[in-house]
Amino acid sequence: MNERITIAMPKGRIFEDAVQLLKKAGFQLPDEFDENRKLTLEVEGENLSFILAKPMDVATYVEYGVADLGIAGKDVMMEEERDVYELLDLQISPCYLAVAGLPDTRLNDVAPRIASKYPNVASEYFRKQGEQVEIIKLNGSIELGPLIGLAERIVDIVSSGRTLKENGLVEYEKIADVTSRLIANPASYQLKEKRIAEIVERLEQVI
Repeated sequence: MNERITIAMPKGRIFEDAVQLLKKAGFQLPDEFDENRKLTLEVEGENLSFILAKPMDVATYVEYGVADLGIAGKDVMMEEERDVYELLDLQISPCYLAVAGLPDTRLNDVAPRIASKYPNVASEYFRKQGEQVEIIKLNGSIELGPLIGLAERIVDIVSSGRTLKENGLVEYEKIADVTSRLIANPASYQLKEKRIAEIVERLEQVI
């Protein structure tokens, strides 16, 4: 019942929200846990290990079994389509995926360009709209796309909308709501079923 569990956690805002949720669920994490800059952390009292990773990499660590569990945004799950089990909507770090661009502009009739760090999500969305588009993958500052003429639209995460507004962009369509999910490696879920079920139950009680 007390097998060691390794959890992959995304750095940044989701990490902070996840730590607070774990503490609320009664996991005894040290006070300095959320201020640590290490990439791996051990919590001996709870028999837990943590891997701190870039948000887009969490599902990869879980799929390949170096982490038993992970906390990943639904946006990552939609983009990566990894072979993992989605166990629980943690309902933290809410935001949404949206299409945005400069105001009062229309898409080109011939293969308009869409910039995004979510090329699969963007491609699938516009395909369902019957639009044939060219996807340009960017890893950061997606808002630059329309501003410098690289793309007519972007597909990106929107939280408060402040970044779009500050860069003179407007939202055109909402694609999907996003919250963070608890995911599991399929083999770990079988081998450590009782311990994982206990973790899920404790989290369910505080969501």
